Amino acid sequence: MIFRFPIRFLLAALCLGTFPLAHGADARSDDAAVAQNSVTTITRAEFEAELLRIPPEMRAEFVASNKRVGDLLFQMLLRKTLASQAKAAKLDADPVSAARVTNEVERMLAQLRVAEVEEKATAEFEAKRASQIARARELYVADRDRYRAPEEVSASHILFDSKKHSSEEARKLAIDARARIVAGADFNAVAKQLSEDPSAQENAGRLGWFTPERMDAAFSRAAFALKQTGDVSEPVQSAFGWHIIRLDDRRPPRTRTFEEVQDEIVAGLKKAYVDQQREKVLGAIRGDPKNAINDSEVKSIVEHTMTPTEHTHAPDSAPAPTAKSAK
Repeated sequence: MIFRFPIRFLLAALCLGTFPLAHGADARSDDAAVAQNSVTTITRAEFEAELLRIPPEMRAEFVASNKRVGDLLFQMLLRKTLASQAKAAKLDADPVSAARVTNEVERMLAQLRVAEVEEKATAEFEAKRASQIARARELYVADRDRYRAPEEVSASHILFDSKKHSSEEARKLAIDARARIVAGADFNAVAKQLSEDPSAQENAGRLGWFTPERMDAAFSRAAFALKQTGDVSEPVQSAFGWHIIRLDDRRPPRTRTFEEVQDEIVAGLKKAYVDQQREKVLGAIRGDPKNAINDSEVKSIVEHTMTPTEHTHAPDSAPAPTAKSAK
């Protein structure tokens, strides 16, 4: 039997933070078995550690898929079984192979140390959040122009995709759709019915607020050229096809309020503080006066690992004589 617990039950346990164990055992034991084969076992701690390799923003979606979780566990069983076979064959007894294993462990430990420094710095910053907000307000007052927002418009559109039609066909479809709207049809209803923008079924063509640089240049020029709320453009060609655009609203250039930019400024201050604390640790190591490199030993290793062709053309080697120069 590969799985001790069904995948569906495993996912529920992950969400609740508990796994079933023998009577009297701690329900949060890191040694709880998640998967096994005839050679090895995957523990809860090992599985959770593997899940931490998945970016946080993707983790919930990942564990929601039985197939992805099952595939991951099978890959872990495969890896652990191969590792067990390698140990049995004493493949890690070779000095270079043993050093490779050590290097990987040290690389992971270095990452954990940096993460610890960053987490501590984040906690220190958050402990003084009130003073950081005050500092953010000082920065805002000192340089309001930095927080000036350009003109924005809110618009809806209907797209006829140039990949699905010839350019002329798409243009004619846009002309026909515009005629329906000018005659009184509801723009967003027509967008939901006709638009070939994949998002139209959800947003009925509404794009929300945007600045000129966020959209295709031709599309932006047409959208920002509309004057009155409710104005509908003539057909406009962009890199995606032919559109008709309706102006829904407009915001003139303005200076954003402190409340609007507070989180942005504080996030910048936090990043700067965490970066500074991390650099203190790394800088102390880089600046250790006892840092030294054994040049002769390094050169010997490099020369040993070069292929004959690479060695011939090494920067410190004399050029090999050509047939002409040998005469």
